[in-house]
Amino acid sequence: MKSKVLCVVGARPNFMKIAPILRAMRAPASDVSGVLVHTGQHYDPSMNDQFFEQLSIPRPDVSLNVGSGSHAVQTAEIMSRFEPVLEQLAPDAILVVGDVNSTIACALVAAKKGVRVVHVEAGLRSWDRKMPEEVNRVLTDQISDRLYVTEATAIDNLTREGVDASTIVFAGNVMIDSVDFHRPQAVPGRHSIERARAGLPVSLALGGGEPTYPYGLVTLHRPSNVDNPVVLGSLVELLAELAEQLPLVCPLHPRTLARLESFDLLRFFDGDRLLAMPPQGYLEMLGLMKDATLVATDSGGIQEETTALGIPCLTLRDSTERPITLTHGTNRLVGISANNIRREFISALSAGVGKLSRPEHWDGRAAERIVDDLGRWLKSRPQSNA
Repeated sequence: MKSKVLCVVGARPNFMKIAPILRAMRAPASDVSGVLVHTGQHYDPSMNDQFFEQLSIPRPDVSLNVGSGSHAVQTAEIMSRFEPVLEQLAPDAILVVGDVNSTIACALVAAKKGVRVVHVEAGLRSWDRKMPEEVNRVLTDQISDRLYVTEATAIDNLTREGVDASTIVFAGNVMIDSVDFHRPQAVPGRHSIERARAGLPVSLALGGGEPTYPYGLVTLHRPSNVDNPVVLGSLVELLAELAEQLPLVCPLHPRTLARLESFDLLRFFDGDRLLAMPPQGYLEMLGLMKDATLVATDSGGIQEETTALGIPCLTLRDSTERPITLTHGTNRLVGISANNIRREFISALSAGVGKLSRPEHWDGRAAERIVDDLGRWLKSRPQSNA
């Protein structure tokens, strides 16, 4: 009999991580049966549906429909709605991914109910406790029973924090599983850009292999970068300057768009050299990254994806929880200083990236290793909760 595991997703970064895990659980040889629970933390219905379709994720077995709110309100609401689901389904374990509010909220409920917690992408640390995600990561790891890590430094972080080494498994990076699996279906970057310039909606239709042209991709969404009008204004003015050297395209997170509007900064986007785009689907974003000359971002996941794709990445933060992208990848940590960003931008344009080898276990098979190990581990440790 297969072990039953509740797989929790809540926000867009979770979708790319859960897709290969569910695919591995559906394999005939799998000893694990996955039940998908969607908290609804990500609340854009159109983009939510598109990500599920493009990533071939089955419709959720349970939807909590939590929606937006402050960190406290959202976390509390997820916990309140998840607890009766956990009691009704009585799984052998729950599996959470990443570091969003849904991750810590569901992990807390399970731990207090005596249900085993499995954390995928454990042990990553930025050492910046001002980041809500950092708090979520640290707390989730402390209450998890099985921890799957993406890089060796995560093992050191966990053991230094007192986590039992026997509970840690170096499985690799499931984000890269999604990149490799879906890369052949990626929408060419030029196709998405031309649709945005024409004012057309994001489309699932694939481009016809038309040639690309040079451009840079920019994403911003972290509160530290977009909530302060001085910081965001400085970044946007700099992007407008840099766009004279290389056209820049900017898919705008809803939070970022709202701040640009309220701070009167949309006027810097001319639609030609500096282009504002609506939120993109996974296949569109994958194509935009794959075909870009360089990427500037404050996203953790994009640091990993550009490393896998071999695209130069400038991370607009002072810290990163993914140090392997600096030591073994294409990532450069540039902060938000205009002079530093300008210098690194010019350097990346002229130097590009050299010959790269991917980090260990970033080979497209991380989910298989996780599901194989999870099946064996659950069968060897009968559930003790009521």
